[in-house]
Amino acid sequence: MKRIVVSAAVIRDSQGRIFATQRGYGEWKGWWEFPGGKIEPGETPQQALQREILEELDVEIRVGEHLVTVEYDYPAFHLTMHCYLCTLESGAITLKEHASARWLAPSQLDSVQWLPADLELVCSLQRGVCS
Repeated sequence: MKRIVVSAAVIRDSQGRIFATQRGYGEWKGWWEFPGGKIEPGETPQQALQREILEELDVEIRVGEHLVTVEYDYPAFHLTMHCYLCTLESGAITLKEHASARWLAPSQLDSVQWLPADLELVCSLQRGVCS
């Protein structure tokens, strides 16, 4: 099975809200995810995350604590997703690849349709409480 390794940003603002993005393309178009992307050869997960967020959202982030690494089997590939708590450092968010985005309070995380692998992270963020 094909393996894909990515980094994902749990971007939190000063009010404790978490930034979520909606896919604008592909098989999972319309589903929600934490922004990020593939780790290129020679990059650390943190470097990949900073590059991807700059490319996708036109902002610079500070990558903080590693939260969890999610392993998930999609039908066509196995995903390894390294997830980090992040904060915005500079710039104004501009959606370059996503259809939409929202700042969600922790209690609102279940209000969107998360990609299956991202749902595992949502569950972790909600301290194991999923509806």
